[in-house]
Amino acid sequence: MEKYDLIVIGGGPAGYAAAMRGIDFEKKVCLIEADKIGGAGVYNGALSSKTLWEMSNRVADINKTLIGEGRNSYKPEWTKVKKTLDEAIFERKFQYSCHIKLLQNETKNTTFTYKRGFGSLLSKNEIKIVNGEQKETIWGENIVLATGSRPRKIPTIAVDEQSILTSDGIETLKDYPKSLVIVGAGVIGCEYATIFSNFGRTKVYLIDRQDRILPFEDKDISKLVSGNLEENGVTIHHNSSLKRMEKIGNEVEYELKYPDGSTEIIRVEKALLSIGRIPNIERLNIDKAGIKMSKRGVHIGDDDTRTNIPNIYAVGDLSGRIALVNMGEIEARHAVEKAFLDSVVPLSYDNVCTIMFLKPEVAAVGVNESECIKKNIPVKVVKLDYSVIARAIAMRKTQGFFKIIVTNDDEMRIIGMRAVGEHASSAIQAVGLLIKMNASVEVLAELVHPHPSIVEGIQECVRMLLNKSIFKSSVFKDKLACYSLMDGVKTPLERL
Repeated sequence: MEKYDLIVIGGGPAGYAAAMRGIDFEKKVCLIEADKIGGAGVYNGALSSKTLWEMSNRVADINKTLIGEGRNSYKPEWTKVKKTLDEAIFERKFQYSCHIKLLQNETKNTTFTYKRGFGSLLSKNEIKIVNGEQKETIWGENIVLATGSRPRKIPTIAVDEQSILTSDGIETLKDYPKSLVIVGAGVIGCEYATIFSNFGRTKVYLIDRQDRILPFEDKDISKLVSGNLEENGVTIHHNSSLKRMEKIGNEVEYELKYPDGSTEIIRVEKALLSIGRIPNIERLNIDKAGIKMSKRGVHIGDDDTRTNIPNIYAVGDLSGRIALVNMGEIEARHAVEKAFLDSVVPLSYDNVCTIMFLKPEVAAVGVNESECIKKNIPVKVVKLDYSVIARAIAMRKTQGFFKIIVTNDDEMRIIGMRAVGEHASSAIQAVGLLIKMNASVEVLAELVHPHPSIVEGIQECVRMLLNKSIFKSSVFKDKLACYSLMDGVKTPLERL
């Protein structure tokens, strides 16, 4: 029986990161993957959806210009869009596969081994690998489980990935749907609503159980994003619940129920379920190793990536913490460090920088205004509209804003930020670092930002808090805001 220092089951972003970190420690590593290296992070998740989002944004920008000039809009064929998507996926896939092959050649399989097949637990150290008719058992001193997740389905709805799809079925599309209903108005649902409405070839419907989309974010963000979706022709069914959905002929019929008891029946060409994801646990046979489910009942790995079995770790979507590629990679690297180092500082899930690929893009770190009100945290808030940022004016992309939240004291430590607009994801990072450092706005105020750049807006926000801004919030009240927030009451901090 072949023995390894580290066995990783699952070759998605988290599993791959774990295997590579194991090599750093000069350990004998085996990576097992049943399907495709890169997992959902490459094929039907982050990379694929964001490639579509980037293309759809360019099309929308081009069409805004063309229509403004009285010309016909640009409507790329789906085959061209799909070709670009396939090229992006292939490029990333090629990087992974070449890296693995060259790494195995370099190490002569003495340090790193890659095996195709389904890996499952026989004991806390033994792994069975099944690849078609081939079966093999290997032994590992440490085991990292990184089998990822799959789209959640509704038991009463027959998903065929042709008419009624999950995100896994997007790649099967042969053309733009003439009409599409999206079930779920969370981040992913809103992203796909943005994508297909941007292309301008699909009538999009979005089912929202709440009174507004993105209910976990501040109302100003929700209002801006929903307004843009509606401007793109998206119909948002607010306060609606899905009563039924079924395929009838070549169409999909769905019925909605509203709080007043009324119902509505609509037919579309395609439906997309976007109601979250569930971890791929079933084929791991965790009971044979004595692994217990987490306290939350649906995931494994409660103790800082470690399961109740000390040598077995669960990372990525399997851990049920934050289902993001970057966090999956961080968890995976952390688990391997715990396995091979004497002392490791526990992971912190606070102040993780996130981005939502909407119209416009939304980036977030730390607390938002709604959380502060809910938890009665006294804070100062400053908000600056993109329309007063020189770079945004130059780009003709003035829709959006920065919002920075600091403690309501003399230190004014940064505890949260929201960036909505062009380059939002780039703008958020420096603030995320300062939050981690528990720094005050004074530090941010001293940074010299390049000009013209979007991040100059952050500096102006800080200047407003320090009463030395170029533009005064008492004058540009529709573009600037600076106020304290205590007991749910806003008090303007307007100074000339």
